[in-house]
Amino acid sequence: MAREAELIGAPELPALDIEAERPERRRRPLDGRSLMLTTFTILLLALFLSPLLRTLTLSLKSADQITTIGAPIWPADPGSFEWEGDTLDVYLVPLPDGTTRELALVDPGRQESGFIDPADPGAGILTWQGSWRSLEQPWEFAPKWGNFAEVWTRINFPRLMFNTIALAVIGGLGTIISCTLVAYGFARFRFPGRNLLFLLVLSTIFLPAAVTLIPTYTIFVNLGWVGTWLPLLVPAFFANAYDVFLLRQYFMTLPRELDDAAKIDGAGPFRILLSIIVPQAWPVIIAVAIFHLVYSWNLYFEPLLYLSTSPELQPISLGLSKFNDIYGSEPQYIQAATLMTIVIPIVVFFFAQKAFMRGIVITGVDK
Repeated sequence: MAREAELIGAPELPALDIEAERPERRRRPLDGRSLMLTTFTILLLALFLSPLLRTLTLSLKSADQITTIGAPIWPADPGSFEWEGDTLDVYLVPLPDGTTRELALVDPGRQESGFIDPADPGAGILTWQGSWRSLEQPWEFAPKWGNFAEVWTRINFPRLMFNTIALAVIGGLGTIISCTLVAYGFARFRFPGRNLLFLLVLSTIFLPAAVTLIPTYTIFVNLGWVGTWLPLLVPAFFANAYDVFLLRQYFMTLPRELDDAAKIDGAGPFRILLSIIVPQAWPVIIAVAIFHLVYSWNLYFEPLLYLSTSPELQPISLGLSKFNDIYGSEPQYIQAATLMTIVIPIVVFFFAQKAFMRGIVITGVDK
């Protein structure tokens, strides 16, 4: 009681202002080395993205914009003006007072030409001394968004995209399921010859595809699978060495104490995989899914080999190749089709990049 009375009668201590005592963060000044490194990184990134930028500009141009001499890099049309039912070209005309104005050419001549002012056509014709061919034209930004709609109809783009997405999704599910099971066996089960068998699986990475091409094709022909999606989808359900290695290395970073705790609760191996391993391995699983998406999206030789007689089942890679052969003289359509093809992989990677980077780093829980 005396102790409580002493505490009750004690004077109140002043409250500490934690925010006031917190040291102020200071930004490090940008020294010359950091500035040089940042500049070099920006230039390297610009150089890396320059082909994509060129593809974008070409896809928005018309045939006249591409072939016109002196046209800018971006999609642009020369300046023009409608006057009395005629389309007049606009030029940058230097005037005697030292200014330069945009005037529409009405009466071209060798020594002198007649122009009108688009801002005030009623002012009459202005005579300018000189050759109009020496004048420069102003350019107006004029993208041709209709190129994408033209591509959409010319190559049956919806059907090709459906085939590609179906092959990527079904094959991706098969790859994730099969590779996860195989990697789980190598990471958690102990059996004789495990390391030797895992080394044998990894050695298939170095096996050239040309070595297995004829035997594999012979098997699929005898099974009657040529002309269907089965040769492209069934192998995905039998795992591959690269994704197995990636998943196995990630699983090994997860502590075995979690498995032992689940076994005490009565969980079996399959339950441990679904309830313990998979929830913590989503980053690497997403990385494997993105790897397969990119691989399936760019797959060309196998669809050409097995689907050459079934155009209705072909993916976008074959459709785009045929489109290039037919419309090679119209690069704006080819570039537009290319951009439309890479939209989905870019969007998927943009939304999954955080988990993708975590999966590549191969990190597990810290215990």
